[in-house]
Amino acid sequence: MGFFWFFLDSIEEETFMKNNICFRVIGDIEKLPVNVQQRLDACVEHTSRNTGMCLVLALSYSSRWEMTEAVRQIAALAQSGKLKPEQIDSELISGHLATNFMPDPDLLVRTGGEIRLSNYLLWQCAYSELYFCDTYWPDFCEEEFYKAIYDFQKRERRFGKTSEQIS
Repeated sequence: MGFFWFFLDSIEEETFMKNNICFRVIGDIEKLPVNVQQRLDACVEHTSRNTGMCLVLALSYSSRWEMTEAVRQIAALAQSGKLKPEQIDSELISGHLATNFMPDPDLLVRTGGEIRLSNYLLWQCAYSELYFCDTYWPDFCEEEFYKAIYDFQKRERRFGKTSEQIS
């Protein structure tokens, strides 16, 4: 664990604090060793008042896990009488997801030649534009990023509507 602590300590002070970056973690971190959970929680707390960019690290994350947890939370509210089933809507569900603090992505880039979402942000990507490329993540450079942005800029964002409905 020595390298992990050094890495997180270094990146927390040198990157997060100096650049006003808020650090968040999504995923089933209870599966991680307790000391790792505590260190991650400490970094999240230490950077929580930063107001610049937010870096979200997905660890032990899957959409199925996230949706299952949201449904459990909502079911507990209903069971306790704090919520009626007819009050359940997409906003309530979104509010119980691990990503409830961030907007849904406009663009999801999938590298490595895979043409699937692989259980990642399935609810949140309902209206995201998807970009697939053969480049593997370690080689995904600035030029590849610009290709994805250029492709995104050519698209018509309709959010489930037809072109006629948004005109």
